[in-house]
Amino acid sequence: MGQEALTQRSPAAAPAPAKMTYEQFLQWDGENQHVEWVDEKVVFMSPVTDWHADVAGLLYTLIRHYIEHRRLGRVFCEAFQMKTGHDLPVRASDILFVGNKNLGRLKRLYLDGPGDLVVEVISPGSRVTDRGEKFYEYEQGGVPEYWLIDPERKQAEFYQPGKDRIYRLAQIESDGIYRSKVLAGLWLKVDWLWQAPLPTIMSVLKEWKLV
Repeated sequence: MGQEALTQRSPAAAPAPAKMTYEQFLQWDGENQHVEWVDEKVVFMSPVTDWHADVAGLLYTLIRHYIEHRRLGRVFCEAFQMKTGHDLPVRASDILFVGNKNLGRLKRLYLDGPGDLVVEVISPGSRVTDRGEKFYEYEQGGVPEYWLIDPERKQAEFYQPGKDRIYRLAQIESDGIYRSKVLAGLWLKVDWLWQAPLPTIMSVLKEWKLV
């Protein structure tokens, strides 16, 4: 997900203080809530491309259908916040899955702790953040599965922590299928993400035998 520090804002917007606590951030009523909280500062995220929006929308809808069918938990899309740890930034990932065992950590405005599955769809301006800062924050915060989807480069990477809690690149099978560890039974043909047009929700659900 793209981000950039915003230097120009509408006169009607409530200006963000130079620094604020997380509690102040939650109460802050700015004009644009497409934001994250990093180093006690409000960081505004850059606009996404149409392809980014389409791929993120496809994945969110598929995951939501899957978890609702199996009653596995809840899934959120940006800009719902996740605070993976006390000393870590607050991020608004493209897709955030919270399993049943962790639903007690859900607050009205954010998840207090790591999600069970986090998906970031990379925009041209967010590659460094998604592959760098967020990668290490999610790893340090204990997110069990992290998907990095780059529509522009047609790359999909899936990370899971080893016993040392360091992310390892998960295997994509020889037929191009990735099988989630967190969402047992959920699988994706990676090429689906680069099709033009993208596959329909119904066609994927039929392949999953959910309809």
